[in-house]
Amino acid sequence: MAKHTLWHDEYWLLLMQLYLKRPQGVKPLYSRSLVNLGMELHIPPSYLFRNMLRLRQIDTPRLQQLWDTYGKSPRKLSKEVKLLRQMNGFGNSEDFYAGVEINESWEKDFKPVALVSSSSNEVEERTKACEHTVSMSKEGSKTSLKDKRQAQYTPLTPVKLMMILDLYFRLIPITMVPETPEIISLARLIQSTPQEISDVMQVYKVCDPYLNYKARTLSPLHEPCMQVWKRFGNDNPEKLTALAAQLKDYWK
Repeated sequence: MAKHTLWHDEYWLLLMQLYLKRPQGVKPLYSRSLVNLGMELHIPPSYLFRNMLRLRQIDTPRLQQLWDTYGKSPRKLSKEVKLLRQMNGFGNSEDFYAGVEINESWEKDFKPVALVSSSSNEVEERTKACEHTVSMSKEGSKTSLKDKRQAQYTPLTPVKLMMILDLYFRLIPITMVPETPEIISLARLIQSTPQEISDVMQVYKVCDPYLNYKARTLSPLHEPCMQVWKRFGNDNPEKLTALAAQLKDYWK
């Protein structure tokens, strides 16, 4: 496997600490912890995932030395990781990565989408409306700790739009409403609301050339939805379904 230009051998410590976290072992490709580490280092989760597999296989003397030194000494490992993170400029993209070309294409998938809005307050109002919907849905109901965690609203991101597009392909237009069980279930998983998912699906109808659907006004979601449609809408839907199955780990 070719070495990533931003990878440094010191990062094995960060990867080992993540590997040792319970449940110990290789973390799913799109687990939140692996994605967050990737965003911190500007290294794709796929590269970190492959290195984590190497960490388990111990395929070099250096990795064996790492295990011998830190495998049974989590406190020592934690201390080294803390020192690494305290390095001058570590985690500061402006200083630590100065002069280094960074490809942030995959990172943008996990960051809130930029909505084209005619009103400067529309995006904020939309977020508040979704949070209010979540709050109202929790009142007077008994929910588990997992349900409460899933009920926390987070802004739309391209990966959320991918999940919604995957469901879009498995529904018929008449069922793309907030009351549909599959939409409710997806909203709980990706920390959204059924209404928001339904709204996104209405935009996907406009993007879908087979429906020839016309909207009265252009939604602020149109541009980010169209970008996701261009990536997946005309491809084999099984590829998107496979990706969506992996992305579920991000919200677990």
